[in-house]
Amino acid sequence: MNREITGERQTAAVSGVVKLNWGNRIAYGCGDTACNIVCGMINALLTLFYTDYAGIPIATVGLVMLISRVFDGSSDIIMGVIVGKTKSKWGKSRPWLLWMAVPYVLCAIAMFTVPQTNETIQFWYIFVTYNLCTTVCYTAINVPYGTLSTMMTRSSHERDLLSIVRMSMAPVGRLIAVTFTMPVVKLFGDTQAAWVKAMMLWCVIAFVMLLICFANCKEHVHIEVKKETPKASFGKNVKALVGNIYFWATLILWTITCVHQTLVGAVLPYYCKYIFGNDSWMYSTLYMAEAVTLIAGALICPVLLKKFNKRDLSLAGCVLAVAAQMVFFMNPHSFGLAMGTTIVRALGEAPLTAVVFGMMGDVIEYGQWKSHIRQESLVFGGGSLGFKLGVGLTSAIISGLLNASGYISSSTGGAVQPETAKAMIMSIYKYGTTFIWVIAVVVLIFYKLDKIYPRIMKELAERELRGEM
Repeated sequence: MNREITGERQTAAVSGVVKLNWGNRIAYGCGDTACNIVCGMINALLTLFYTDYAGIPIATVGLVMLISRVFDGSSDIIMGVIVGKTKSKWGKSRPWLLWMAVPYVLCAIAMFTVPQTNETIQFWYIFVTYNLCTTVCYTAINVPYGTLSTMMTRSSHERDLLSIVRMSMAPVGRLIAVTFTMPVVKLFGDTQAAWVKAMMLWCVIAFVMLLICFANCKEHVHIEVKKETPKASFGKNVKALVGNIYFWATLILWTITCVHQTLVGAVLPYYCKYIFGNDSWMYSTLYMAEAVTLIAGALICPVLLKKFNKRDLSLAGCVLAVAAQMVFFMNPHSFGLAMGTTIVRALGEAPLTAVVFGMMGDVIEYGQWKSHIRQESLVFGGGSLGFKLGVGLTSAIISGLLNASGYISSSTGGAVQPETAKAMIMSIYKYGTTFIWVIAVVVLIFYKLDKIYPRIMKELAERELRGEM
């Protein structure tokens, strides 16, 4: 199963075991850079924009985030099914990057053009634009994009490299948007219009990168089965997915990495503004330190994976992340300590962040081995559903806790916050971040797929030579 395949379609046992070049890998990574340019703004700074620039009450923001989960909850599964049924000259997953690029960036800009009117109109405006961007457009890009890696190659090693490159380049998108947004906003006048201009800049970059990903990432995986083999019904597909224990494990791990980004991205601006007393360079510096460290940590993962499997490397990193965050408890008012522990914590986060999508690729092979049903798009659709629910609920919970603590919203961003609100901001950042990485440690302790994976692939090869799933 390790030899290079040069033909587009070979025997079923080895179909799609393609060795990719660095141009393919970097182009694939551009897709996540593009997604994180927009998604980073949404997850990290949108709440701050709504409360401190558009003047929307924090309770309204929290309500929008919470209700949106009802709509977001089904879109990923639906998109997974749609991708599985897509037929085009570009394949199943790849064309969606092209089709949805323009709608995605236009909806992203629209989220920041909130009208200055009464609360009811503002509620419906942010509800509609938020859901068009995240529930519809983001889903229609992210589910096919995740699935695309499993359609490009069947080699676990190549998928690991795609995951590593993807997650090395994803923080670049957040760096572009999140780190530089506040300085750019202040440069343009520190108003709502300044936010719109900044978002337009980032969306141009995102659009170009989506086109690069589309142009250079082709689908090679084609599993040949006997014609008389009936297709599994939707019910059997769902049953197989629900019964895949490693789908749930990787879903939780993927969700944790995204919840961390949302939690830190959303709370850190408030933390820097109201605890450290600086809402410009301190936030940008801390965010950049974590993002750059994640990139550096991800880039050394290919070397480490020669000696350690994905699970062991990720487990060690998560333990380090928990330890670093607990050291921060010693003096949460110290910017220097925050900087040091952020860097160490990011080193611990890097392995799991880098290989989690390689893990999901392995989950697809495990699911085929266990249930005789191959579920690329449904696995990533279900995974996307889980992480978006986690991210959305995290945003809603943060908004709810801030509202309960007495946080004061202001269109000028100059409100003096009560001590209860400051204490809540500190608690969310300290304890929330620690809690999620403890969960990752527990999940990884019970994760055993790496050990049985070679046997799974050997048995699948024998089946597929017979034309069976």
